Amino acid sequence: MSSTLTYRKSGVDIDLADKLVDHIAKKAPAIGGFAGLFPLNLDGKGPWELVACTDGVGTKLKLAFALDKHDTIGVDLVAMSVNDLVCCGAKPLIFLDYYATGKLDLKRSKKIIAGIMDGCRQGQCVLLGGETAEMPGMYPAGEYDLAGFAVGVVKRDEVIDGSKIFPGDLILALPSSGLHSNGYSLVRQVFKSPKDLAKWGKALLTPTRIYVDEVLRLKEALAADNKIILGLSHITGGGLVENVPRILPRGRKAIFNKDAWKRPALFDEIARRGGVPDREMWRTFNMGLGLVIVIRPDSLELAQKVLPEARLVGEIVAGKHEVEIR
Repeated sequence: MSSTLTYRKSGVDIDLADKLVDHIAKKAPAIGGFAGLFPLNLDGKGPWELVACTDGVGTKLKLAFALDKHDTIGVDLVAMSVNDLVCCGAKPLIFLDYYATGKLDLKRSKKIIAGIMDGCRQGQCVLLGGETAEMPGMYPAGEYDLAGFAVGVVKRDEVIDGSKIFPGDLILALPSSGLHSNGYSLVRQVFKSPKDLAKWGKALLTPTRIYVDEVLRLKEALAADNKIILGLSHITGGGLVENVPRILPRGRKAIFNKDAWKRPALFDEIARRGGVPDREMWRTFNMGLGLVIVIRPDSLELAQKVLPEARLVGEIVAGKHEVEIR
């Protein structure tokens, strides 16, 4: 492609979205970081927190429509919520979906639900209910939209909120399975032709990896050794640059060594084809890292034993509340 692409040129304004989030946070201060927490007892003194979050799949759906492949998009739907849920240390319990379409296609719908069920199995939660809305004239023929809602619980003294992160702490990360479910408004500008979709479609529709099992196993192993996870960040829209600061206390800076992990070739292909600036790539995509884990240095050996895939990718230092990629 001859012109330089950015997420904004593709129709998504992250800065504007950030302003809306800030506005909502001021109006509803109970809203949490990756998920919201609510005390199970109304006097606020109980030992448990109810945790809830919601998300969708975004314009990755457009690729599912174009390729007529609908059996994994439900995994993406569950992943986007349960991965947020575990970032505060919660165990997912239940999931609900909202599936809306202009005209119901039973064969396709069964594939979508099968994907949601698969996602729930991976996310260790139960599909408790949902809503199927058939709305003629609302959606183009063959198209639909999905939203999901996850609920879980965590003991109040086991909430992971990043408040205990200090300079000298280490940053681990688990690899992503690909693009996950973010940046597709830009991606669809890069891979437009039928030939491109035939070649790259499988990689582009690879479902979002679900990290529930890894987080809960690591949490349990560290607790048995009197250690804790200090912070967890699900790397979605905004990439490392915008998601990691959500768990950092003021006066803490996260430094990532980009040579510490192998970046999937798909990201380089997007950058090359779209002429996407490096800064824009880091702010739009996960760049190969799906979940960031902050731990104390004395937890490193145990963490890597429990999670052999985890890579040491950076460290926390004193400084401006931001992420630096070196």
